Amino acid sequence: MMKIVILDGYSANPGDLSWKPLEDIGELTVYDRTKPEETIHRAKDAGIVLTNKVLIKRPEIEQLPKLKYIGVLATGYNVVDVEAAHEHGIIVTNVPAYSTESVAQMVFAHLLTVTNRTEHYAIQNRAGKWTANPDFCYWDTPLTELAGKTFGIVGLGNIGQRVAAIANAFAMNVIAYTSKSAEELPRFIGKRTLRELLAESDVLSLHCPLAPDTKHLINRQTLGLMKPSAILINTGRGPLVNDDDVAEALRGNRLRAFCADVLTEEPPKANPLLKCENAFITPHIAWASDEARTRLIAVAINNVKAFIEGTPQNVV
Repeated sequence: MMKIVILDGYSANPGDLSWKPLEDIGELTVYDRTKPEETIHRAKDAGIVLTNKVLIKRPEIEQLPKLKYIGVLATGYNVVDVEAAHEHGIIVTNVPAYSTESVAQMVFAHLLTVTNRTEHYAIQNRAGKWTANPDFCYWDTPLTELAGKTFGIVGLGNIGQRVAAIANAFAMNVIAYTSKSAEELPRFIGKRTLRELLAESDVLSLHCPLAPDTKHLINRQTLGLMKPSAILINTGRGPLVNDDDVAEALRGNRLRAFCADVLTEEPPKANPLLKCENAFITPHIAWASDEARTRLIAVAINNVKAFIEGTPQNVV
């Protein structure tokens, strides 16, 4: 039986799901986490390696002669040097679109955190604030209705399109900066230049890939084009924004709020956004719902089975 090694299985499956189907098709070893210096030793006898965030670049590939298949436990596959893998005859697969619904849901969880502050009021009321109030109601934050506001989206892939549909359901005006032509877009989405999108958006949500031309897409200059009342949301990739510039805009009241599930460095060490009052940061969990992780593992296992059967799927 071919040896199968999972280098960092804990994040996708901390124990509530099962890798058992892989045990039926190979000799399986699962590591919760793998340090860079451990990768080659742990994968040296494996024909199949699964990785989420452990890097398998050219140096590792060249020292793993038995390796025939790399399965990425994610949609993005920048952790693997695909070119080097192809040169060595190694199949690389990913798991596309498993988290679309969960990430789109997190976008609006963040947005509603800013506009409705339900957790803020729940915490206050546990401390007796409402009980001690002389009126039947109270509020000490702005409360904002989404209907009629403009929701801007950068990138209309699977997640961007789902976010657009939800924003439309909230009766928001949806606009997008996208490589798709205006004719390809649903009638409720207006195509804009980046400059127009920045200027018009009450809410701006980032869903584009991280590439040289999108790194720090949001910076001091582009923030200056946005409304000071705008809400910026990043559930894409941390480096799409310049953390220091966003923190500066928040402190200077040039941006109402920043919501993010991703940061440039993860886990963060000394990110200024962590101390900004109007920055709402979650620890890269938008993908991690029970349902999304179940889909992730099911597709990853099916990818392995398809490879063994000689009909690889989701190849990158």
